[in-house]
Amino acid sequence: MGNSTAAIREQLMVNNQEYQRLYEEHERYDAQLMQLENKKFLTEQEQVEEVRLKKLKLRAKDQMERLVHRAMGA
Repeated sequence: MGNSTAAIREQLMVNNQEYQRLYEEHERYDAQLMQLENKKFLTEQEQVEEVRLKKLKLRAKDQMERLVHRAMGA
């Protein structure tokens, strides 16, 4: 299943605009989280932002996985 799932993800990256958009969102959230993680101390506002970004990143990943599963069934 791993290889076929990877192939489907690659195909979606090339052919599916929604998947591409979600991937770009996921990467953007990841980059923002890495910036926060590089700080020695987070303010309360930054801690709230970190939680928000983690939720958004997870939501994007979940939506990408739904598209993968939908493509597997098609």
